Amino acid sequence: MELLGIDIGGSGIKGAPVDVDRGVLTAEHFKLLTPQPSVPEAVGDVVAQVTRHFAWRGPIGCTFPAVIQRGVAYSAANVDKSWIGFNGEELFRKKTGCPVLLLNDADAAGIAEMEFGAGRGHTGVVILITFGTGIGSAVFFNRQLLPNTELGHIEVRGKDAEKRASSHAKERAHLSYRKWAGRVDEYLGCLERLFTPDLFILGGGISQDYEKFFKFLKTRAQVVPAQFFNEAGIVGAAMAARTLLKG
Repeated sequence: MELLGIDIGGSGIKGAPVDVDRGVLTAEHFKLLTPQPSVPEAVGDVVAQVTRHFAWRGPIGCTFPAVIQRGVAYSAANVDKSWIGFNGEELFRKKTGCPVLLLNDADAAGIAEMEFGAGRGHTGVVILITFGTGIGSAVFFNRQLLPNTELGHIEVRGKDAEKRASSHAKERAHLSYRKWAGRVDEYLGCLERLFTPDLFILGGGISQDYEKFFKFLKTRAQVVPAQFFNEAGIVGAAMAARTLLKG
């Protein structure tokens, strides 16, 4: 079965059709810049452009970097504040003319990794962390998702964790991998004290460079790189959109 997955981030919006039975893209992903300011109408227009690029007419799974409940965004850490309280799912349905399921971006990545990637076969407490413009999280217990955890906003040294340990923070502060890994390790240590996970999966584009910083991490839990890298959100969003076909 093929469904379209679209991944909305603070800097880019990308999508591709996905074979949801195998967890693989069936075409090269298409990416456009996130409009600035990232107000709903402008983002909706870009989502429509991605949909038209694939001449898509079926169900769409779409991620968004915020707490999402029943299609409505209730936070906006890395997008325009006008999203708070806004029904993005309804907007994207109107813009694309297709059925749309909207979900948290890290939750989508976690769905992909648990089914087909680094979390496949793992039970207990598994936490996926995505490092990008901010820090996203997806928490699973015995393979069941606890949605909208947003653990990138726990406080470390008096700041949101993502202000110190995201890949954007690494670039902004010109940190070496060793120094950045120290911040990541401190952050993961906080999560260990709160959740006692069995496994951490580290994702986002920077996870492709895991050999440069994993050796500096000292967590008790096993730490593994995500297998889908930056395509996890696309795959997981398409997988989640299968619910649109039921009933």
